[in-house]
Amino acid sequence: MAPTCSFSSNLSSFLILPHKTSTTHMLISLIHACILLSLLFADVSANLLLQTGIEDANVAEIDQCQYVLRDEAVMRLNELGKVSDADGYLERTFLSSASLRAAILIRQWMEDSGLKTWVDLMGNVHGRVEGMNATSKALLIGSHLDTVIDAGKFDGALGIVSALSALKVLKISGQLESLKHPVEVIAFSDEEGVRFQSTFLGSAAIAGVLPVSALQTSDKSGVTVQDVLNANSIGISEESLSGMKYDPDTVWGYVEVHIEQGPVLESVGLPLGAVKGIAGQSRLKVTIKGSQGHAGTVPMWMRRDPMAASAELIVLLESLCKQPEKFLSYDEECKGFSMESFASSLVCTVGEISTWPSASNVIPGEVAFTIDVRAMDDMGREAIIFEFSNRMHEICDKRSVSCNIDRKHDANAIACDDGLSAELKVAANAAMKKIAGDIIDEVPVLMSGAGHDAMAIAHLTKVGMLFVRCRGGISHSPAEHVSDDDVWAAGLAVLAFLQNKM
Repeated sequence: MAPTCSFSSNLSSFLILPHKTSTTHMLISLIHACILLSLLFADVSANLLLQTGIEDANVAEIDQCQYVLRDEAVMRLNELGKVSDADGYLERTFLSSASLRAAILIRQWMEDSGLKTWVDLMGNVHGRVEGMNATSKALLIGSHLDTVIDAGKFDGALGIVSALSALKVLKISGQLESLKHPVEVIAFSDEEGVRFQSTFLGSAAIAGVLPVSALQTSDKSGVTVQDVLNANSIGISEESLSGMKYDPDTVWGYVEVHIEQGPVLESVGLPLGAVKGIAGQSRLKVTIKGSQGHAGTVPMWMRRDPMAASAELIVLLESLCKQPEKFLSYDEECKGFSMESFASSLVCTVGEISTWPSASNVIPGEVAFTIDVRAMDDMGREAIIFEFSNRMHEICDKRSVSCNIDRKHDANAIACDDGLSAELKVAANAAMKKIAGDIIDEVPVLMSGAGHDAMAIAHLTKVGMLFVRCRGGISHSPAEHVSDDDVWAAGLAVLAFLQNKM
């Protein structure tokens, strides 16, 4: 009798079962069953392998993204932190040997991110990708490669590295050419102003607000900015300096990521915050000349001591800035000026003193010291400088010494663009959610008491900034520290911001 076949969801139904069992029939049935089962399991295995391959690819892409934005970024910050002109501490000033080595390193990283690179007449390092439309307005992202003396390794460098890391992720994922705007990363050559006491040499040139006179500014050795540029085979003239200015019609906006350099983000337990604005600042140099003499033979009442006059002036400055309301009066009709808000943002610092001939047994003939005044209110900042200058001359006349104030740098307070700040807040929220899994009710909005290249670029285009948490709010110090995860958060925020431009 011929065998009958039955089909059901049970695998056993694929066996051919005869009405009358025989050895031959059983063998044939087993062979058929094995073939069918092998085909079934092969199909299931193929599907499982395909699914596993997709999941592995997704995991690999996520792992690579995290590696670039966190692990590689941290390694690069450590590597850049070792590029110094000094042994034992970090120092990288305008167009110094270390600055040039840092520029080479940053340029390599820019090329690794798929950017076309060049160095301009002021030593700024540029990397650019054109995106979908090379003629549309460009988004500028930047920070500075120079440092203070005995610096931390995150100030300035974090903004450069996080931007390049984000662009590298876009390159790896094949999205770099999908950007609606050209994107240009700029590592500015001088923001700190350590060498020439004139900040923003790099960014001010691009913004078109660097005066030609700045080229003749000299350092302590009498070497001018022009001399340094010439020594590095960079021939710059009044005409070529003005030619460095970017056309505002070609720039969409500017974004800068920077460590907070303060304790607010740490106090609220969040890694990122948007910046509302940057305090205005003035840098002054006060020079007092008296009568040089023997420390043991000139009676106290006959002395014209510039050191004693300097001490009185420094204490005067401290009193002015601690309690401005005791020294200043203002017209109630003055708009935009609030003594309360001014007093809360006003800070004054004497950071450097030099004497001549600087010997313990000599009454100095000359003393010079620097003054740094910062406030969110430009009118109030000018009022402090004016009041200090008037009282300085009274004190110098009383002490029979001569006094002079030289204004080295002035920058008005700037407000960040509301629209750009809103976009950066969204990007920061996305980054923090990705790391912690929590949605932040409100990204903190902070004011910056420190100056940044955004202050100069604000003369060119709208600006926005993100602050990154730093331990203890410490900066301008080897103790400056940003955690690896916060470096990651910074890179993720820049990535989210850029992906929104696709």
